[in-house]
Amino acid sequence: MRIGIVGIGGVGGYFGGKLAKEYASAGSHEIIFIARGEHLHAIQHNGLQLFTREGDYVAWPNIATDNPAVAGMFDLVFFCVKSYSLEDSAHSVKTNIHKNTVVIPLLNGVESADRLRLILPDTDIIGGCVYIISHIDKPGVIRQEDGACKLIFGTDDDESSLKYSAVLNILLRAKINAKLTGQISEALWEKYLLMCPLGSLTAATGKTYGALMSNAVLKAKLQGMMEEVVAVARARKVYLPGNAVDRTMEMAGRFASDAKTSMQLDKEKGRQTEVDTLTGFLCRAGRESGIPTPLHDEVYQQILR
Repeated sequence: MRIGIVGIGGVGGYFGGKLAKEYASAGSHEIIFIARGEHLHAIQHNGLQLFTREGDYVAWPNIATDNPAVAGMFDLVFFCVKSYSLEDSAHSVKTNIHKNTVVIPLLNGVESADRLRLILPDTDIIGGCVYIISHIDKPGVIRQEDGACKLIFGTDDDESSLKYSAVLNILLRAKINAKLTGQISEALWEKYLLMCPLGSLTAATGKTYGALMSNAVLKAKLQGMMEEVVAVARARKVYLPGNAVDRTMEMAGRFASDAKTSMQLDKEKGRQTEVDTLTGFLCRAGRESGIPTPLHDEVYQQILR
């Protein structure tokens, strides 16, 4: 099987690195990295260097390129780009994807699969998400600091999800903490319940995880934002567990106190953020569903300033 990883940042680098380490030299599966710039140049010359809690190693893909035309066809492809780059990335590899290619986006947010279906309408696209804190430390180097390093993918039906058992086996053999589910919408919204309020509030305030959780006012605001997410999800017929907010607040409290969210880091460094995919989406979805989202509306404007 030919497996493409589009975007070799913190997510694509970690999971793509594990796939390359297991398969690239074994001959059973071919691993292709789609990357760019100095990061790509470093990977081509020195391999992808990974520093993780499980150990440090160098992963060499079969192909690393910024030119999809030389990458060939993909049988399985993971999109690991920032959400604002999804459409451009999908167009760039459109000719690498055939009707039987399995496409799995691993982006933040809940609408990635739907966005891909508009560009790749005749392709087998399913949902996916990950729990990991990792980033590009410097060109050619991925550093993983925290998170469960878990990858969840599948459909909203237990029977149809069984079709992807072979993908699960590929991931598990590469020692990836993967789960195939028949309730992917719930999994996506549970991840969004963590990422949207936490990313939005840290970006708006400039506070780290620990500073946020130790401030009673901000902690209460974070919980209120999570409750807005649950209400919007319910209006869209996605029913999260009754203890979802309490469980997610507890999870947020376990992260390293000095850690920062990716949206916060992007804002601090003057880079484009995922504010429209995360915060903005919740505001829009709330209006469409008739659900008030005053906390997200306020934070959204703060981030845009």
